[in-house]
Amino acid sequence: MATAIDSATKGQNGSLTGKKPTVVFVLGGPGSGKGTQCANIVQNFGYTHLSAGDLLRAEIKSGSENGTMIQNMIKEGKIVPSEVTIKLLQRAIEESGNDKFLIDGFPRNEENRAAFEDVTKIEPAFILFFDCPEEEMERRLLNRNQGREDDNIETIRKRFKVFLESSLPVIEHYNSKGKVRKIDAAKPVEEVFEAVKAVFTPKDEKAAV
Repeated sequence: MATAIDSATKGQNGSLTGKKPTVVFVLGGPGSGKGTQCANIVQNFGYTHLSAGDLLRAEIKSGSENGTMIQNMIKEGKIVPSEVTIKLLQRAIEESGNDKFLIDGFPRNEENRAAFEDVTKIEPAFILFFDCPEEEMERRLLNRNQGREDDNIETIRKRFKVFLESSLPVIEHYNSKGKVRKIDAAKPVEEVFEAVKAVFTPKDEKAAV
C-alpha cells in the first residue's frame, strides 16, 4: 500500500515532484576523457553516473518490447526519439535512490535538451564541458582502440563533426545562462581532475581549505 509520503513524492503521472534531483550534463567529443572523469566524480562526490547509450543498450538486451523497438530503429539508421531516451533516464533517476546525477552523452542536440526539460521539469545545475582539440581526441582514440572497429580515422572525424554540429547549440544555450563549466581536457588525467574537483567543491569548503 502506498503511504502518504509515497504519494507526496510522486506526481499525477508518476514523475518525481517535491525535491528535484541535481542533474549535471556531461558533454565532450569522443576521446575527451568524459568516462574517466565521470568515474572520478562518482567516487569522490557521490554522484550516480547515467550514460544514455548504456541505458539504451541495456534496454535492448532486456528483450522488452521497448528494447526491440529501439534495436530496430538503430538497425535502420534512425535516431531514437528523445522521449524514449528521456523515459529511460527518468526511470533510472527514480529507481536509483540517489539525488545527484551525471548524465553523459545526452542531450545530443537542442531537441533532446528542450524535450528533457519539458518532460522531466528538471533544468541541469550546470554543464560540464570537456573541451579538447580534435587532434588530441583523434590521437587518444587511435591509441586506445585497437579493438573497436568504429575507430578508423574517417569514422572518428565523422563522429567529431556530428558532435560539433549537434552539441554546440546545446552548449551555447546553457552558456547564455551562465551554466557551462568548461574544462581543458587536453591536459593529463590528474590535472583535468583537479579542475573538475574545483567545479564540484562548494565555495565555502574551498575557503576553509
